[in-house]
Amino acid sequence: MKISIERSALLRAVARAQSVVERRNTIPILANVLIEAEGDTVSFRATDLDIEVVDRAPAQVERAGASTVNAVTLHEIVRKLPDGALVRLVDDGASGRLSVEAGRSHFALATLPRQDFPVMASSEYSTNFAAPAPVLRRLFDKAKFAISTEETRYYLNGVYMHVADGETGPVLRCVATDGHRLARIDADLPDGAANMAGVIVPRKAVNELRKLLDDDETEIAVSVSETKVRFATPGIVLTSKVIDGTFPDYTRVIPTGNTKRLEVDAGDFARAVDRVATVSSERSRAVKLQLEEDRLVLSVNAPDAGNAEEELVVGYADEPLSIGFNAKYLLEIAGQVDRENAVFLFNSSGDPTLMREGDDASAVYVVMPMRV
Repeated sequence: MKISIERSALLRAVARAQSVVERRNTIPILANVLIEAEGDTVSFRATDLDIEVVDRAPAQVERAGASTVNAVTLHEIVRKLPDGALVRLVDDGASGRLSVEAGRSHFALATLPRQDFPVMASSEYSTNFAAPAPVLRRLFDKAKFAISTEETRYYLNGVYMHVADGETGPVLRCVATDGHRLARIDADLPDGAANMAGVIVPRKAVNELRKLLDDDETEIAVSVSETKVRFATPGIVLTSKVIDGTFPDYTRVIPTGNTKRLEVDAGDFARAVDRVATVSSERSRAVKLQLEEDRLVLSVNAPDAGNAEEELVVGYADEPLSIGFNAKYLLEIAGQVDRENAVFLFNSSGDPTLMREGDDASAVYVVMPMRV
């Protein structure tokens, strides 16, 4: 194999590959990236056996071929090369080394046999559809903060993507929950997605997918089977196993009878919560919300550190209410609001609270209260 490639294109591809690679590997080949050159394209493939990413980039291919080399080492080398450099990658197939040359810099990296590199088996995808990058970005970005980190409840360690009944018909929906808070985000159902089986996309795949969704002009081809999900752009293909488990019936925890309505500027609210929570160093910092007509008082009482209080002018016309929440959960939910105002719907101090972005019901959040 003998190729020449622009440093910027190489860096982008290798960066995506090395982010999939696990740092601690008992199987040496899984630390490597598979480089395959043919025609005028070079592909970089990395996997941890659960996720596989393939990134293609244009290159001058003098001799087709393939090689595998440590992904992290190659990324570090390319990252430190000067902008605009033309990088030559050469593997003669006999020396067990990949030569990396750029200007006066020269590196010889150890390789492993390409035939040892595991390629994820292709799947028969039962559902195929396309969705604009901004649509998928909104679905996953707004849901992922609620993914559980409890390994024992593995079926909550991802985002549940499925077809559901919305207010005006079927929608593509993403849901995540850790038992303390829940996010449910809807989007218009894309053509071809109607019969999609619900799948739980793992946290790592959600984070890797985010890197594909930055370009607003890109259409993402989505393919779903019972065991795998694939997201593809013209240059990148991300394939992931889905979590083998049953996502719980989340509809039972979304309250429908909450009538006490609070409307508040989302930015002002988040900043106020952040300020009053400063006095407490506990992980589960409890913030108390005291509501009266058009008035909200946020307070924190930390006996060891002190106390804090801040008042906000809000829209509230129901009976007085006092309720507590984990400050971190409040901040994360308030951070999802794209619109100016956040709407909270309460029932009582002991019941789950519903939060929406203004009057938009396509994004709904639920947070459990705390005793304060």
